[in-house]
Amino acid sequence: MFKQARLKLTAWYLLIIILVSGFFSVLVYRTLAREVERFDRRHRFLEWALVEETKHRILINILKADAMIWVAAGALGYFLAGRTLKPISDMVDEQNRFISDASHELRTPLTALKSSMEVYLRDKKPTLADVNTLITESVDEVNKLQTLSDSLLQLAQFQKPNGVTLRESLSLAEVVREAVRKIQPAALQKNVLIKTKLENVSIKGDKFSVIDLVTILLDNAVKYSPEGKMVTVKVLKKDRTAQVIVSDQGIGISEKDLPHIWDRFYRADASRTRGGYGLGLAIAKKIAETNGGILKAESQLNKGSTFTVSFQI
Repeated sequence: MFKQARLKLTAWYLLIIILVSGFFSVLVYRTLAREVERFDRRHRFLEWALVEETKHRILINILKADAMIWVAAGALGYFLAGRTLKPISDMVDEQNRFISDASHELRTPLTALKSSMEVYLRDKKPTLADVNTLITESVDEVNKLQTLSDSLLQLAQFQKPNGVTLRESLSLAEVVREAVRKIQPAALQKNVLIKTKLENVSIKGDKFSVIDLVTILLDNAVKYSPEGKMVTVKVLKKDRTAQVIVSDQGIGISEKDLPHIWDRFYRADASRTRGGYGLGLAIAKKIAETNGGILKAESQLNKGSTFTVSFQI
């Protein structure tokens, strides 16, 4: 589809250039031809055949120049058409991948829900315990679907050109405290200590989305930390940037997988598939970008990971 669109756009570029160059070529030829005829009338020593030959040579040279311009314009037009359409092509490819990935992830809980229902329907005399089990499993799968749909909606929101419209002065220390408050129950359940070191630094951004960003990073840190380990959160001022640094002592990420952790639905290996769809870090990166920040990650297997968000002050 985009190849045809590129060829059509190139043809339009070329047609416009041909019309413009053709107009100026006719203008130049007529001007030069009149000058030759005026010179002949003034001096009267040129033969008619020589005058016509001179005009013919002028015409040939102009046509050669036009041909060279058209060839160069065709090549340049094809290149520019590709550059013009590439963002659209990339966006459509990204959208197609998003739909494919989302469909695949939605299929898993739906299949489990359908299977449970079919087993129940085949049972002629289900007991109360069977019904309770079915309802419990169904609610679990519905919760998974709700979590996935909420994550997809959140990701779609931050992929819009104006994903974050409200920017206000906010304290990163307060943001981190709120995120820690949200994650603290899960950390206590795993006996993971969250340690904070917070400097008083303010940035311009959307408070609720930045809280979501830090919450995602903390949730990942706690989720992939063994029991009894520690997660550290720092807010620092470095040069002209404010940084939020989340470090854990968890399972880490391999060097091979590290560049792909920002991809939607990407999960490095079986050990990192617990309770998620691989959307958290993709959402976190989008939130950072829409708030004018940069999110980076460093990690070593079996030693832990460090995620750093840098905001301009």
